[in-house]
Amino acid sequence: MEDMGKLLVLLGAMLLLMGVIMMFFEKLPLGLGRLPGDIVIKRDNFVFYFPLATSLLLSLILTLILNLLFRK
Repeated sequence: MEDMGKLLVLLGAMLLLMGVIMMFFEKLPLGLGRLPGDIVIKRDNFVFYFPLATSLLLSLILTLILNLLFRK
């Protein structure tokens, strides 16, 4: 149970860090948030934004980092 608590704290800290980066740094390196494959639909009073490519890239990076950290 203690290991699960540590993992949740680590994941929470990573989410917090990512949130702060997204809030305060509009121009992220590598064009995160503006990659080809990110879906943006703009209408008169409506904007739909789904960062598909950015989500996949961040998922891949986090998977690699977590696999390296928690490898037995």
